[in-house]
Amino acid sequence: MSGWGSWLKGDAPAGAAGSAPAASGSNFHAITDTTPQNALFGPLEPTDLEWTCAGGFTTETQTWYSVLDDGSFATSQIIHSAVGLWYPQVQMTFKYFNPKTGKKIWKSVNVTKFAPQTDKRSSKAAEFSVVFSSTDAGDKYSITANLDADLQLSWSFTRPKAIQGWKLGAGPKGGFSYFGSNLGSPEGYVIHRFWPVAESEGHVIAQGAAIDAKGKGMFVHAIQGMRPNLVAAKWNFANFQADDEKLGRVSGVMMEFTTTPDYGSAQDGQPTGKRESLTVNIGSIVAEGKLIAVTAATRTASAADADKSQKSNSRVTHLDKTLDQDTGYNAPQAIEYTWQGPLLDASTGKGDVDQKVEASLKVDLGKPFPSSETHGLVDKVDVLAEIPYMVRKLVNYVAGTKPYIYQTLNEATLKLRLPGKEESQVKGSLFEEHTFISG
Repeated sequence: MSGWGSWLKGDAPAGAAGSAPAASGSNFHAITDTTPQNALFGPLEPTDLEWTCAGGFTTETQTWYSVLDDGSFATSQIIHSAVGLWYPQVQMTFKYFNPKTGKKIWKSVNVTKFAPQTDKRSSKAAEFSVVFSSTDAGDKYSITANLDADLQLSWSFTRPKAIQGWKLGAGPKGGFSYFGSNLGSPEGYVIHRFWPVAESEGHVIAQGAAIDAKGKGMFVHAIQGMRPNLVAAKWNFANFQADDEKLGRVSGVMMEFTTTPDYGSAQDGQPTGKRESLTVNIGSIVAEGKLIAVTAATRTASAADADKSQKSNSRVTHLDKTLDQDTGYNAPQAIEYTWQGPLLDASTGKGDVDQKVEASLKVDLGKPFPSSETHGLVDKVDVLAEIPYMVRKLVNYVAGTKPYIYQTLNEATLKLRLPGKEESQVKGSLFEEHTFISG
């Protein structure tokens, strides 16, 4: 929900104000279309994790997730929103949920004196400090924060050296999907950089009690260089983490977004301005102590479920959708995630397109309404109610747009097939988000 403060009145870049650009060819350039299947893995460079703190209508986030050893869930996020104000809005959020006890902690603080530090990967504000370091164990973020009189954080996330971070495609342009017909001067962009595995440790002090933060985590650095209501109509995010007797540390991460009708492919024979939305899907699989596959696919809105794109069947499928009276959206009662991509050769960074890694996971979510019937519900977030007050005062409520984020945490089984091996069934924990923005 970090980007929603960008809906502001006033001028915006061409095509970014909410009206559909003229339809003439594609005005969206997906990184999943421009990166070959054998070159999906892009190693993270030090600059990839630097804060950009860009202006315009840019929202930048760093988010750390962990499923703790006792089965509870915790996440920290820093949100830098340049929304046309005299100064950026910067928030730090923390969420904790224990499914066994029902205990929930949620805190969002508008921080002051935020600044990236000398290495640009660390950051500091009056309320928190995030220090990036490289240790013998691997790269590490150490987070300390005083978010309230009864909430203090002191925890860290370490990426094991053997498990690489990634973006889609190598080089300085790796990972970027661009909006607008002119690539030389795009109207906006979106990018994600991942640590698919990060081990968390430390503690959280809440209401005088200590919570052990040891757990299985991940990290993502994301930037939306455009108003979020124009970037996508819906999002899906999956974070599966497990330890397996045979395969060791296992991770399945997936991020998918579907463009709004303003951006996509022009449809022949359709009225001017009519476009077909595109869905971008990226993900990765970790097993046997290493990153074994990066996956990517693009689909049109009219594509049949069985259609592959870019020779990959990676996708998110919402099943048994039914009306949620809380939100007005037809929300899924189950979700299926499918990963399919070439086996990654760690020595070359190339994928072997003749050696496929395939994985799938299905989670039963129960009924979306009432919320008491939703399995593993962490939160159902009315985004417009959560954005900062100073931003909310300036929000232009775009007609037909009412963003909601569903967050769930459930035990799940990942079915994983490696080339030349029998299928493995890995039991672990799945934190997922499915977000509806419009339509």
